[in-house]
Amino acid sequence: MTKAASSPVAPTLDGGRSMTAPLTAFRIERATAASRIGAVLALLALAALVSIPFWAGRAPTRLVVEICCYLTLAQLWNVLAGYAGLVSVGQQAFVGLGGYALFLMAVHGRFNPLLAVPLAGLAAAGFAAVTAPVLFRLRGPYFAIGTWVVAEVYRLGFAQVSALGGGSGMSLPANIVRSIAADRDTRELLLYYAGLAIAVLTMSLAYATLRSRVGLALTAIRDSEAASSSLGVNTQATKFVAYVAAALGAGMVGALVFLQKLRVSPDAAFSLTDWTAFVIFIVVIGGIGTIEGPIVGTLLFFLLRELLAGLGAWYLIVLGLVAIVVMLAAPQGVVGWIVQRSDLHLFPIRRRLRVEPPAEGR
Repeated sequence: MTKAASSPVAPTLDGGRSMTAPLTAFRIERATAASRIGAVLALLALAALVSIPFWAGRAPTRLVVEICCYLTLAQLWNVLAGYAGLVSVGQQAFVGLGGYALFLMAVHGRFNPLLAVPLAGLAAAGFAAVTAPVLFRLRGPYFAIGTWVVAEVYRLGFAQVSALGGGSGMSLPANIVRSIAADRDTRELLLYYAGLAIAVLTMSLAYATLRSRVGLALTAIRDSEAASSSLGVNTQATKFVAYVAAALGAGMVGALVFLQKLRVSPDAAFSLTDWTAFVIFIVVIGGIGTIEGPIVGTLLFFLLRELLAGLGAWYLIVLGLVAIVVMLAAPQGVVGWIVQRSDLHLFPIRRRLRVEPPAEGR
């Protein structure tokens, strides 16, 4: 979208207005040629993803669901850390809460498992709303450690609940699994489109939010909370909304992940490595503070995982070395490195002011 405006005409020496000496005109651009290409590529990619279940096997469809889940978590963490400045290492808390909430509602509440996915996200958001006021009293590394402590409290707490299987966890009963769909292929298809819908919705809402006044407020808080507060930004409310929204998305991802696995346990649900460390790795190598970063980072992560799958314990070591090399060579990630050299933004968030000379004869 482009907005055009002309500056007022220049005043004359006698106090009047000259109709022949306008000041320089300008345009405010929100879209560029690259962003239009990005929109077309996004639509083509979405069309390809929608068609995958009709020609690919079961393994590729499950892999795409996993990619969608990690992309969602990465984009949510990117909004928190890259824009709001809330560096959390406890996002596994909401993944685990979402997974357990789904099993609780499906097994004990007799909810349809698919309908329970968004409800599980709301349950995780509710827990986030309760803990956020306490965590926001902490700053910097103390906030990060605080989020991890909260996640550990949840993990240890759920391990003591015998109705949910205690430390060994629980499986989804066969009759509840059949309530999703009568046959396995249909269940896989429904779970596939549920994962794709969550990823697309998260990406779209994140992009729309970051282009709005809320996005400007988040960026201002990241740069300087004191300065943004002095300019009228309600810092506590803005951070609260971002934190709770990220918990909502992570809870839905957790519900979908463990609905696909048909089993949940405290160690798997609240895994720091799976749901936070890998997510941070994705955002760091892709490019923090950009919409494109989590997309590129997710693709690179799964590519590395496939290439390094046979290395055993060395897999994590190699991932750590890759992260170190990227941070030293390109501190802003792969996307940041590309943007610095080409100014290429497929999903621009900032507005650009284009100054134009006045038209002849004005």
